[in-house]
Amino acid sequence: MMLFYISSTLLLACFYIFFMSLYAYYWRKLAAFQLPENYIPSTFVSVLIPARNEADKIEHCLDSILKNNFPKNLLEIIVIDDHSDDDTSAVVEKKIKNYPYIRLIELKHRLSEGIITTYKKKAIEFAITEAKGDLIITTDADCTVPENWLNLITGFYEITSARFIAAPVNFHGEKNILEKFQSLDYIGMMGITGAGVCGGFMNMCNGANLAYEKKLFYEVGGFRGIDHVASGDDMLLMQKIDRLQPVSTIGFIKNKEAVVHSTAQPTVENFLTQRRRWASKSSSYTEWFTVFQLAVVLLFCVSIFMNFILFFIFPSPEKYFLLLPMCVKIFADYFFLSGMTRFFNRTELMRHFLPSQFLHIIYIVVVGGVSQLKKTYVWKGRRVK
Repeated sequence: MMLFYISSTLLLACFYIFFMSLYAYYWRKLAAFQLPENYIPSTFVSVLIPARNEADKIEHCLDSILKNNFPKNLLEIIVIDDHSDDDTSAVVEKKIKNYPYIRLIELKHRLSEGIITTYKKKAIEFAITEAKGDLIITTDADCTVPENWLNLITGFYEITSARFIAAPVNFHGEKNILEKFQSLDYIGMMGITGAGVCGGFMNMCNGANLAYEKKLFYEVGGFRGIDHVASGDDMLLMQKIDRLQPVSTIGFIKNKEAVVHSTAQPTVENFLTQRRRWASKSSSYTEWFTVFQLAVVLLFCVSIFMNFILFFIFPSPEKYFLLLPMCVKIFADYFFLSGMTRFFNRTELMRHFLPSQFLHIIYIVVVGGVSQLKKTYVWKGRRVK
């Protein structure tokens, strides 16, 4: 039994090294995108911002978009208030007085409470129905965008002919080790996202920085077939598009000036709830290789966790062999993350690399286990199943 356990752990370690090497290779292979000099956009875009109880953040989000030097005759911004209990709508309405190309959709005036089952997807779906733009761009109400954001996304769309565009997201303003760990973890996920798109072996994205053709959305039937899952307005849609429209181009913008910023979860409870929300859609993934990678990472982290327990139980000198998988993970992650933090100019986060490794293992084991045992969670005042 022990021989089988050790062999399995070593096999998982080999897979882990392979995956991290694969991500690093395709991230380096992914060409950085730069706009041509004197670029002038020609595509009308609709920026969609789903919001629920974001009265304290939505104005900052809107202000950052308004700072973009994008032609206002090619832009509309639609905020969708998803039954907020605060003054989100009032903040947006005040903004509309000075910027007529900002629009507000209040779902409470469009739907009865009894039929709201898809939350953010329903908000986006309503907005797309009324959007004038040929290109749909989504972000979150708690995010801020860089000044050249709209030009970069629109330019990437027009120059590369990509019909579905993923772009990087990261945190800023970290105050403690938990928040710095989340930033480091997110940078790693951005690298995996870009590598997966470049290599064509995995489709990942984040709805906080996403764009796709309105026409493409309707070609694949929108969220039909994935609307039973509360989350997944980004990855599940991306995987559906890749499955139904294999000839359509999916792209990733590798440019640090395209990074949308948000803030990390301030408490352990909020962090674990957020990650459980993300994990809840994993059972709906249709790509076997994506599921296989997630399973390997989960089992590898579980094996490392178990090895630490066994290390303190076994008295024999051979017990130090149990630390080998952890060493493999540290080496592989450091190799990958050091390159990613250099690209995004966040090398200072590597000072927190070692404690983040332990946090990463614990959260993978906890979230992976809890998300399978307990399917319901509370997010922004709603109980979600």
